[in-house]
Amino acid sequence: MTTQTSATPYETPYETTDSDPAGALVARLHALRERVALLVEQRSADDPTAGDPLRGLYLSEEAVRHLLRPVQPVRPAPVAVAGQPDDRLAELSARLGLTELDAALLLIAVAPDLDRTFEQLYGYLNDDVSRRRATVSLALDLLGAPLHSPSARARLHPTAPLSGLGLLTVEEPERPFPSRSLRVPDRLVAHLLGDDTPDAALAGHLHPLTAPPQSYDVHEPDVHEPDVQAASVDDEFGRFVHRLAARLTAGPPLTAYLRERREGDGVACAAAALDLAGVPALRFSGPEDRVPDLLREARLGGLVVVVTGLPDQPASLIRQLSAATDVPVLIAGPRPYDPQWCDEDPLALDVPPQHAGALRAWSAALGEEPGFDLAATVAPYHLPGDRIARAALAARSLARFDGIPLAPAHLRLAARQQSASGLEQHARRIRPAVDWTDLVLPDRPLTQLRELALRARHRDRVLGDWRLSAGGGRGRGVLGLFAGESGTGKTLSAEVVAAELGLDLYVVQLSSVVDKYVGETEKNLERIFTEADRTDAVLLFDEADAVFGKRSEVKNSHDRYANMESAYLLQRLESFDGIALLTTNLRANIDEAFTRRLDLVVDFPFPDREQRLALWRHSLSHVPYVEDVQLDTVTADFELAGGSIRSAVVTAAYLAAGRDDLVTAADLLEGARREYRKAGRLVPGEGSW
Repeated sequence: MTTQTSATPYETPYETTDSDPAGALVARLHALRERVALLVEQRSADDPTAGDPLRGLYLSEEAVRHLLRPVQPVRPAPVAVAGQPDDRLAELSARLGLTELDAALLLIAVAPDLDRTFEQLYGYLNDDVSRRRATVSLALDLLGAPLHSPSARARLHPTAPLSGLGLLTVEEPERPFPSRSLRVPDRLVAHLLGDDTPDAALAGHLHPLTAPPQSYDVHEPDVHEPDVQAASVDDEFGRFVHRLAARLTAGPPLTAYLRERREGDGVACAAAALDLAGVPALRFSGPEDRVPDLLREARLGGLVVVVTGLPDQPASLIRQLSAATDVPVLIAGPRPYDPQWCDEDPLALDVPPQHAGALRAWSAALGEEPGFDLAATVAPYHLPGDRIARAALAARSLARFDGIPLAPAHLRLAARQQSASGLEQHARRIRPAVDWTDLVLPDRPLTQLRELALRARHRDRVLGDWRLSAGGGRGRGVLGLFAGESGTGKTLSAEVVAAELGLDLYVVQLSSVVDKYVGETEKNLERIFTEADRTDAVLLFDEADAVFGKRSEVKNSHDRYANMESAYLLQRLESFDGIALLTTNLRANIDEAFTRRLDLVVDFPFPDREQRLALWRHSLSHVPYVEDVQLDTVTADFELAGGSIRSAVVTAAYLAAGRDDLVTAADLLEGARREYRKAGRLVPGEGSW
C-alpha cells in the first residue's frame, strides 16, 4: 500500500510502503522530521537572527544576549514508529542488544544520507550552514537528553555498542565533544534500506561456502540440542559435524579454531555443520585490516564468519576475531593452535579426516548411480566436499565431450585435476599410461603389487575405521620398497600401481633434494612430504639408496649429520599419510630401520628364459616385424632384463625405419649386441637363425 503525507514548512512529501525495509525506515524519518520541526520552531521563535542570510557566520551583540538566555529543554520524545513490518533498525537493535536511545541516535545520524533536506535543517540547528550532519549536541537535543547526562554521553563512547560494533563513528576528535559530528557507514544505510550486497571493502575477500553434497541429517535427537547423540552417524567426521552444529545453535557465540590435517577438511566441516544447523555464513580470506568490515557485515546479517587462508603470522587476525564475542567465528588452518596468537583462546579442535563420508559425497554430487564400482574408483582420493562437487561436475563434462556414458576414467581424471600439487617443484610428474598387461613378472611380485594397490585403496577403512593404526602419531601412509637389478621393471611397476589407483606418479628429483649444507636436505624432504600429504598422488624415490641409505658409525662430523638426516627420515615416514615407493638396485643398501617401517618389500628377480621370451614378445606387440622372426635364439643367447630388451627393440625399430622396412631377426640381434656392449659384457658369437 502506498501512502503520501501532507507537506509542512519543514518536510517534503514521501512515498512509502509498509511492506519493505525502506518503507519502515521512511516511516521513522517522518517521526524524526516532526521532532526536528519542533526543535526548529522552538529555537527560531525568539531568535533575532532567524531571517539573517549570514546567520551562523558571525555573532551580533543581540545574538549573544539571545544565547545567554535560559534555555527550556525539549521534552523527551521517541522517534521510533511501532508496528512497522520489515523494520531492519528494530531487528538490528534486538539482535545486537541496542537500547532505544542507540536506535534513535542511529536514525538521527543516518537521516542526511536518506534525505538531503535534513542537511539544511541540521545546518540551521547547528548554527553553522557548513555542518550538515548531526552533532552530539544536536542529537541529544532532539532526544531531549541533557548534554551533561553521563548515561547519554556514554552511548557515544568508543567502547559503547554503537562505536564498538562499527555502526556509528563520532568524527572530529579535535573538536569539543558536543560539536563532534556523527556518521554511519554507507553499508549500514544500505542494510537498513534492504540491500544485502556485501560491503565493497570486502570485494575479493569473500568466497562461496558450499556444504558437502552429502546428508548428515539427524532425526532423534534434534540437531539444535547440545547433547546430540552420534549413534545414527557412522563415521568420525559425521559425528564431529553434529557436535559442531549443536554447539553453533546452543549457548553463546562460538569462536573455534579447526585444525585440518588435509587442506579443505576444515572448510568442509564448517560448511557441513552450518548447513546442518541452518545458519548462514560468510567465508573470508583476506588481510587483517578488513576484519572490522567483516565483523560488521556479519552483525548486520546475523551471520557466522568462516576464515580460511591464514597469513604466516595470524596472531593479529585471530586476536581481532576472538575479541568479537557477539559473532560466531570458525577459523580453519593446517597449523596447530598457538596460545601466543591471542589472549582469549578459541575452542581448538582437530578436524577428523573426511573418509567414511566421502562415498556419500561422491554419490550425492553425481546425482545418479553410475554403471561401475564407485567406491573402488574414488577410494584413493581424499578431496574436500567442495572439490568433490567440482570433480563430479568436471567428470560429467568430460563424458559429454567424449559422447559416452560416465566412466571411471572420467572420474579419475577430474579428481586428479582437483588435487592440485606443488610437488612439481621437486619432482617430475608422470601421467600413467600403462596397466597390468604391461608387466611381465613372476606370480609372487605381481601378487605383491596388487596387494600394494589394495592397501592404498582400503587404508582408511583398515587403519581408521577399524582402528588398526599403530598409534603414536603414526600416519596412514602406504610405503613400499622395490628391490632388484636395473631394468627389472621397478619404475614401470610403480607407474602401473599409480595407474591402478587413478593417481599421478611423482618421481623425486634427488638433485633438488640433496644439499651439501647441513639441514637443507631435511628441509627439502619436509617440503616434499608435506606437499605429498595434501596431494592424491604416488611418490617415487628412484634410486633411494642416496637418501635412505644405512647409518654408519660416527667417526667425524659428516657421519653425525648424515645419521641425523636418516633419523629425520625415519620420524617423517612414521607420520606420512600418502603413498610412497622406493626403488633400489641393492636391497642391502637400505637401512634396516627403514625396512621395518615398510608395508611391503617387493623383490624383482632377473627374468629367466621364459620371462625374457615374454618380454621380447610384449616389446614387439606394437612394432611391425617379419612374420617368420624367431625369438628363441636371441632369448637364449642374450640374458637381458626387461629394460634392456625394450632398448634392444627400440634400436631394431630404428634400423628398420631407416630402411623403411619391417623389423627382422638381424635387427633384433644387433639391438641385443649393442645392449651387451653398453654393459661391457662379452658379446656371444653370431649364430645362424
